[in-house]
Amino acid sequence: MEWLHNVYKMNDFFSRILWGFGYSARLLKTNHYRPAASNTSSPAVWMLLAQRSGRIPALFAVVQKRRIFTMPETVQDDTNPGLYSPHPEVRGMTLLNREAFKRTLVVPVLKVKKEIVHTLLKSLKQTVLQRPGLKRVVEDPEDEDSKLVILDPHKVPEFSLGESEKEVLKQLHISPEVSKYNLELTYKNFKSEEILRAVLPEGQDVTSGFSRVGHIAHVNLRDHQLPYRHLIGQVIVDKNPGITCVVNKTNIIDSTYRNFQMEVLAGESNLVTKVKENNFTYELDFAKVYWNPRLSTEHGRIVELLKPGDVLFDVFAGIGPFAIPAAKKKCVVFANDLNPESYNWLLHNCKLNKVDNKIKAFNMDGRDFLLGPVREELRKELTLVKEQKAAFHIVMNLPALAIEFLDVFRHLLVGEPCSTAVLPTVHCYGFSKHENPTKDIQERAEAALGASLEGRCSTYLVRNVAPNKEMLCITFQIPVDVLYKRPCPAGGKWHVDFMLYLCCLRLSHLISPWATCATNMCVPQLQGFISNF
Repeated sequence: MEWLHNVYKMNDFFSRILWGFGYSARLLKTNHYRPAASNTSSPAVWMLLAQRSGRIPALFAVVQKRRIFTMPETVQDDTNPGLYSPHPEVRGMTLLNREAFKRTLVVPVLKVKKEIVHTLLKSLKQTVLQRPGLKRVVEDPEDEDSKLVILDPHKVPEFSLGESEKEVLKQLHISPEVSKYNLELTYKNFKSEEILRAVLPEGQDVTSGFSRVGHIAHVNLRDHQLPYRHLIGQVIVDKNPGITCVVNKTNIIDSTYRNFQMEVLAGESNLVTKVKENNFTYELDFAKVYWNPRLSTEHGRIVELLKPGDVLFDVFAGIGPFAIPAAKKKCVVFANDLNPESYNWLLHNCKLNKVDNKIKAFNMDGRDFLLGPVREELRKELTLVKEQKAAFHIVMNLPALAIEFLDVFRHLLVGEPCSTAVLPTVHCYGFSKHENPTKDIQERAEAALGASLEGRCSTYLVRNVAPNKEMLCITFQIPVDVLYKRPCPAGGKWHVDFMLYLCCLRLSHLISPWATCATNMCVPQLQGFISNF
């Protein structure tokens, strides 16, 4: 019989190892437990421990075969859900029925005197059952001087405490005897992911994440999730305090005003909200303006580059996440947005953050803003370069289109620069699906500028927007030959001969873009003549 005793010890050893690796959830399947007298019998306990045993690794299966003389034969119940999973009957539910999530488990409990419950909870913090909305301590129906502390079945396999737990109880003079307790779990005791995983078709992605904009949760549901969209929305409202509205984007972001159509899935339909970012407060109508809470770090990064007295031109300002912090930093700020709603909320947020007298706001197309107020301000300020040390920053945060606006900088100013040290620095954002997004965005910027940025730019990865789609920011100082249009010397026969030479090149189809530029710049009267060729 000695070998039999060794087998028993070996099995107990492996059982504890497997429980430590998380197999407890596969052993304690108790959804169909009923609080009847027969459930306290020894065979019923073995039934409880043996459910789903077919999914236990082979090592444990072998040990069980050698112990079969002590364990009655059982039938595997494939309909029994996981320990902390709702009942399979909720699968496919599209209209939320909270009552359907009720289920009863048999869980281990310790009987503890009232006066030492708090001490025990601190000492067995990792062993006590913790579920959303669940009381860890309940009344003892048999003893008003005691309480029942609910333990986690995962941590107390086979309703037996480990040696470390027993040592704690010994020090507190508490009996290590573990009792069984019928615990009812309800909808409020399950996590969002557990509920959605139980409801949505098995094997499909579960959406429990969202972007939070004030009291609004913004989700991007996939096609297979749309039949369950209202249930998903309600679960998010129920499980996230402060969320009172859930919306789902129904089309892509419109490139003109950077907003999108959305459907309210659950909660109130009020989409005017308040958000806080980097210690600033913004109010907005989420249905009419663009706001992305995932850009908070990027907003802070750019503002950190600015120094008091610097000049910021925010071409696509939105409601002011770059402009307002910059103004608070005592920068001179020119902020523009084409969307009238964004412009109005920009003015509102300037007042809200008490910088309305420090920001000049515009409601124009970005190109017109660059060709108008930006050019005029640069023309005025760059002539005073010897009297000031201000830097000029131009932020262009419209990733879908901003790079296409870079051609505006070609000969934006006329004359000779006073110093390259004060040439404007551009921070331009763009999307890329290229395998080398850094190279891609640089090449596209160079094409728009008509000049190389090699060694003169830096690229920063802002975030991953979608699989194989990155958002980047390319930063560079505008090359002097791009920004300035230098006038030709007046008079002299040399330029006439030079223009005739260019005409010959044009005839032979060898003329280069810089030659055409020189032609158009120096001798306007020859443009019509050359174009006839």
